[in-house]
Amino acid sequence: MARGHTEDLLQAFSNGSDYQIHERQPSNYSPLHSFKLAKGDQKHYQQQYGDMYFLRLAMLKPSVEEIAADAWDGAEIAGEIVRRVERVLDVRQGEFCWVAGTVYKDMPLKPNILDDISKDHWISAPPPREKYISQSGQDQTMLEDESGRLRLIGTILQTSMLVTGCIVAMMGTENANGDFEVVDMKVPDLPRQPQRWERRDGDIAVSNGSAKTKIKNEVRQTGGKVAIVSGLNITGDEADSLAMDLLMEYLVGETCDGDEQQGVSKISRLIIAGNSIKEATPLAPRDEVSDKKASKKYGYDSAAYNPAPTIHLDNFLATLLPSIPITILPGESDPANVSLPQQPIHPAMFPRSRNYANIPGSEEPGWFDSVTNPWEGDIDGWRIMGNGGQPINDVFKYVEGDERLEMMESLLRWRCGAPTAPDTLWCYPFQDKDQFVIEECPHVYFVGNQPRYETTVIEGPAGQTVRLIAVPIFRDTGEIVLLDTDTLETEVLRFSVDE
Repeated sequence: MARGHTEDLLQAFSNGSDYQIHERQPSNYSPLHSFKLAKGDQKHYQQQYGDMYFLRLAMLKPSVEEIAADAWDGAEIAGEIVRRVERVLDVRQGEFCWVAGTVYKDMPLKPNILDDISKDHWISAPPPREKYISQSGQDQTMLEDESGRLRLIGTILQTSMLVTGCIVAMMGTENANGDFEVVDMKVPDLPRQPQRWERRDGDIAVSNGSAKTKIKNEVRQTGGKVAIVSGLNITGDEADSLAMDLLMEYLVGETCDGDEQQGVSKISRLIIAGNSIKEATPLAPRDEVSDKKASKKYGYDSAAYNPAPTIHLDNFLATLLPSIPITILPGESDPANVSLPQQPIHPAMFPRSRNYANIPGSEEPGWFDSVTNPWEGDIDGWRIMGNGGQPINDVFKYVEGDERLEMMESLLRWRCGAPTAPDTLWCYPFQDKDQFVIEECPHVYFVGNQPRYETTVIEGPAGQTVRLIAVPIFRDTGEIVLLDTDTLETEVLRFSVDE
C-alpha cells in the first residue's frame, strides 16, 4: 500500500494501554431511482427504438434553440442576416441559416444487425473493433429530425466531438452539392444545478419545520469522504486475494496506525462502480450444451457455471459491511441485464451481504444498496451521478484520441448520459421519456473502469461546477479514489504487492 505508517503495527500487546476508538463518519445518503425499470408484464421490448431519438430531440431541442437564438439571432454574415429554420429539410441553398437536430454518424465500421445474424448461423463473426473510424475517409456526419437528414461538412466538424445521438444546433449554408457547410455549432450545455442540500431541505420543509432544519444543519457541518473503486474483476482464483485483502483491511482500519485510522474513519461510504466480477469465458457451442443438459438432472453444471467469483465477492462485501455502507453498481461483466440501464444485481447473488440490504418494498436505502447503472443520488447534500463505463467506452470508438475527461464533459454538455444508445450501445426502448437525458446537473460525475485515474472541474454558463472523476480499473492499477465531501477534492490510493 502506498501510504500509511507501519512502524507501530507489529507491537507486543499491553494490558495497561488505552486504545482510542474511532467511529465511522456517518453517511447522509439519499439515492434517486431515476433509472429503475418496470417489472414483470409492464416491461416490454416490442417498441421501436427510433422513438427514443424523437423523444430526446423533443426534450432537448428547446434548450439548444434558446442558446442558439441568443448567440445567432441578428447575426450577419457577408451582408446576409442569419435566419432560423424549423426543420432540416427547410434549409435552402445559398442562404445562411441555423437549425437544430440529432447528429447521426454514418460509419461503415460500426456493428450492424448482419453481424448478429452471422453469429446465429455459425458464421465466424468479426472481432470487436477498438475504433469505428474509417481510415479511408468514408465516415459521414448527418443532422436529422422528423423531416429527414442533412449531410454536414466543414472544418469545425474536425475539431468538435460529435457522436450519434447528441442534440445540437448548426449554423451554415447549403452548397451546390446539397451539403450543409457548418460555420458554428451550439450544444444544450449544462442544465440547472441544484444547490447543496436542496433536496433534503425540501423534504424537511414538507415533513415539518424549522427545528428539524436547525438540527440537520448542525450535523451537516462535518463531512467525510467517499471511496470509489471499479473493476475489481474477481475471478475466484488465489491471485485475487492479496490485493483485495489489502483493500479490505485498509477500509476497516486493520492496516493503519492510530493517526491513519482516524483518517480512514472519515470514509463514510464505498461505491463500487461496476465490473466486480471478471467476464466469464465464452459459452460452449449449442450442440455441446444440449448434450450436457441431457445428462444433467439436478443442481447446476459445474462445467458451465463457476460460483467462485460471486462467492468471493459476497465474502468481500460481507466482511466490509459491518464497518462501512456500500453502494454497488453493475457493470458490463456483472450478473445483470446487459442493456442500459442495468438493473440492480439480484440479492440472491449475495447470500451473506443481503442481510444488510433494505427490506423488500421499502423506499429507504439499506446499509448495502445494490443500485442501477447508471445511478444518481445525493451524498452529504451533493448530487452525484455515475456509471460503470459503458457510455464513455462506446463514445471512445467514435472519436479520435483517448481524452476520457473530454468525453465525460461532452456527455454533460450534451445533457445525455448515453448518447450512442441505442445505435451502438444496447438499451431499453423507452417510449414516454428518454431517461438518459440529464435534467439536473450533478456536482460530481464519475465513470468507472477507465484506463487511468483522471480528474478535473468544469464550469457551466450559469455558474455550475462539476467534478469529473475517471475511476481506474482496480485489478490493473490497484487504485481507488477518495472524494472529500466538504471540498469535492480527490486523492488516489494505490495498493500494490511486491513480487
